[in-house]
Amino acid sequence: MRKRCTPATCLRTAGLSTLRAALALNLVWIGRLKFEDYEVENIRALVTSHPMFAPLVTKLGEQRLARLIGVAEIALGTLIAAKPLAPRASALGSLGAAGMFATTLSFLATTPGVWQENHKAPKLSIVGQFLIKDTVLLGAALVTLADALEDARC
Repeated sequence: MRKRCTPATCLRTAGLSTLRAALALNLVWIGRLKFEDYEVENIRALVTSHPMFAPLVTKLGEQRLARLIGVAEIALGTLIAAKPLAPRASALGSLGAAGMFATTLSFLATTPGVWQENHKAPKLSIVGQFLIKDTVLLGAALVTLADALEDARC
């Protein structure tokens, strides 16, 4: 006999499915953009001022580094989406995404112009506002990681 879905359980299931699909779509879509010249330009200030990425810019060049980041984002998004078929692979994708979002949040400390000057309280600039959304994406990656790990044990 099949268990009946309570409203809370149904909402949780729908929310997790929506969250997973949205996270995967965001990663694949944004990863694809890394192959466009304007996106290479958009991330220039972020990667050239970051201690982990600046040496890679010097070694690989901006375009190759952007494409490498794009491939990683597409791969992580694809792995996250694979949960129904491969929950362990999906967990790995979510773990990688969590690491990636933690890294991009570190740009808040390394990128010039993230904070607007001449304000009493800290105020984010447009670049800072762009980066702060990764707190939500980090949370989504952690939730999808936990969900995939639960299924991987079965």
